[in-house]
Parts: sequence; structure tokens; C-alpha cells
Amino acid sequence: MASPSLAAAATSPASSPLTLDPTPLASRPAPGAAAAAAPRKRPVLLLDHRPHPASPAPPPLLSSTAAGAAASVPPRRKKASHPPRPRWQTALSIAAKNAALLAALLYLGDLAWRWSHPPPPSPPRDRAALEGYAARVDEVEASLARTFRMIQVQLEAVDRKIDGEVGAARGGLLALLEEKRLALEGQLARLDARADELGDALAGLKRMEFLRKDEFDRFWDEVKGSLGSGPGSEVDLDQVRALAREIAMSEIEKHAADGIGRVDYAVASGGGRILRHSEAYVPKRGNIITDWFAGDKADPEKMLQPSFGEPGQCFAMQGSSGFVEIKLKTGIIPEAVTLEHVSKDVAYDRSTAPKDCRVSGWYEETSGEAQSSHAAKMAVLAEFTYDLEKNNVQTFDVVAPDAGMINMIRLDFTSNHGSSLLTCIYRFRVHGREPVYPGTIGSHA
Repeated sequence: MASPSLAAAATSPASSPLTLDPTPLASRPAPGAAAAAAPRKRPVLLLDHRPHPASPAPPPLLSSTAAGAAASVPPRRKKASHPPRPRWQTALSIAAKNAALLAALLYLGDLAWRWSHPPPPSPPRDRAALEGYAARVDEVEASLARTFRMIQVQLEAVDRKIDGEVGAARGGLLALLEEKRLALEGQLARLDARADELGDALAGLKRMEFLRKDEFDRFWDEVKGSLGSGPGSEVDLDQVRALAREIAMSEIEKHAADGIGRVDYAVASGGGRILRHSEAYVPKRGNIITDWFAGDKADPEKMLQPSFGEPGQCFAMQGSSGFVEIKLKTGIIPEAVTLEHVSKDVAYDRSTAPKDCRVSGWYEETSGEAQSSHAAKMAVLAEFTYDLEKNNVQTFDVVAPDAGMINMIRLDFTSNHGSSLLTCIYRFRVHGREPVYPGTIGSHA
């Protein structure tokens, strides 16, 4: 069943697709009065439902309010109806609308896609500046690294050059120091030799007997007494000269006897003999110097006989060290020993002379001798050094303070003056005195 509004709309003339209430707002009844007069119906908005030109157009539907308004509005003049549009325009309009709708849908889809996939935010300008600054810092660091490597290579080259120069300077300095050291060692060696010479000279001075003032006064008194002068009388110079001449002649006669004017208790002609000695040197034939020691010349008794200063008249022992044991003529109290070598004025080679020597003595009981109180223990009598720069005949005093009576002497030499083949002894003498009563020998090891 059709509603009254629809029927009214159907009977109303079709003025426009949308029919509204044309009554002005001032002439409209008040809301309270209208409500009191009759209930007001809800207005309805009707859309344009014009039919297609090809089909008959149905009458437009109006709401009850519009129908009532239309009934109350006086009819207007009808406008002239337009002729129907052609089909191609309609189709074109529909296509345009669809295209517009499709474009709107595509735009909305693109907006939705962009909204769901937002682009990454672009870096701020400060970050880009920081990245540029970091890039420049990296470039500076790379440049500094290259510069550092170049400096390191240059430093290594400089170090190698400095090491080479320092090595050369060190080598030169070491060579100079070695040369100075050798020169200093040579000077020290010469100084040691001079010191040894000085020590020997001091030892000789100590062995020399100097007259003290009281001894000289006593000697002068004896001279005056020998001249027949009184203690307060003057001594004539001619008398002193005559006395000196007599003393000199006496000493000359005494020295002419055996060269030193002292009794030798080891001389072979007086009864001294060689008991033992170290290995004798046996030279090879064909050398003018070594031939002196060959054959009958290699006799140990030569050490106890005068050599008369003739080169080669000695006994040679092998090596630079050795010993000789001598039996004396009789028991004596030893006072000194004398060692003789060839004079430097006539010697061919003096390197065979003994240098460092030690003399020991003891008393040896002979067969048939009654038991005595003499000790048989060896005692050191003297230690000395034979000096080539002094006289060829050198006498050394016995330094043992309690030396008793001895009849055996042992000479030990531990070195010579340079020869490694042999050591020659031209003559060895022992001086002393015969005791009235035999004493006892000192017990020295």
C-alpha cells in the first residue's frame, strides 16, 4: 500500500529533482504553534531518481512535508523541457565518472600505501655535517699515518747511519785504547825492571858495611897508633899515603891468591867435591857455542875450580832450573858464598847465567865418625839474585842468624837470564871459619 507522501509526490508536478519547502523562515509558523495544531512529520531528503531518457521517468517521491508544502505553494510556470541527451554523451559521462572514481580510488590507495610504508627520514643537516667532518678526520688520520710511516723509515735510516758511524768510532777508539794499553804495559814492565834493579841496589847497600862515626874514630886512632903518633899529635899526609900503599899492596896480594881474598872450603883442589846435581846438558855437535860443553868439558868438578875468565869453562845443566850438592873440605861455620860467571867483556851469551838462587847447608856424618850433636836437618843459609849488570864475581853473605857447623852445601837455582836450554855455573865458592869447638847447626827447614 502506498504512503500518502508518495501519492502526493506522484501527483505533484516534476519541477526539479529535489523539492524543498520554499516557505520563508519568517512566514513559517512557530514551532510551538505547529506542534499544538498538528504533529510535524520528519522531513525526508529525496535524491534525483530521474529515469534514463530511454525509459519512462517515474514520478518523483516527496516526503509528506514536501508534499504538504507543495500543496500549499501555488503552482509555478513550467520551464521548457530539455531534449534528451544522446547515448554517447551519457556513456562518456559515465566513463568520465568511473575514471574519476578510479583515480580517486588510486589516489586513496597510494595515500594508504605511503602511510603504511613511510620513507626513511632524511638525515638532518647537522648529521651530514658530522659525516663530512668524520670523512675529513679520516683523511687527516690517513695522511698522518702516511707521514708517520715516512718519518719512521727516515728514522730507521738515520739510526742505521748513526749505528755505522758509532761502530766505526767505537772500533777506532778500541784500537786506540788497545795501543795505549800495550804502550802502558811496556812502560810498566820497564818500570818493574827498574824497580827490581832499585831493589837489588838497595839490597846491595844493605849488605854493604858502612863505617859509623865511632868506628871511623877508632880506625883513625889505629892508624895513628900504627904510625907511632900520639892521641893529640898531628898526622903527616905522607905517612897516611905510605900506610894506604901498604894496605893496598896487602889486599892485592890477598886477592891475587884467589881473586877475592877469602878461603874457599869448596874448592876441588882443597878437598871439596860434587856429590849430586841435576841432569847435565848434552849439546848437539856442530855449533861453535854448544861445542864448548861437549866431551870432556862436561865435568861437574869445573864448578869447584878456577875458570880464569875463559868462556865455556863451566858445567852446564839442562833447563832453566836445577841443583848442585857439594861436600866441603871440612866442617865450618858458614859466612858467605860466591857465585861466578863469565865476564860480560868476553862472553858470547850470558843468558845461561843463573838468576834466582837459594843456598842450604847441613852437617852429614861420615863413616867412622863418632856420634855428635850435629843436626842433620837442612837449613836455608842465603837467598839471592845474580845480577848481570854487576861484577861477574858476586859474593852473598849468609843471613841465617843461628847457623851452626856444616859440611854439606846445596845450591838451587829456579831461573836463569833467558835461556830455556841450559844453565851454566862457572864457579861456586863457600866461605867461613873453622870452629875451635864444633857447634850445632840451626834447625831451619
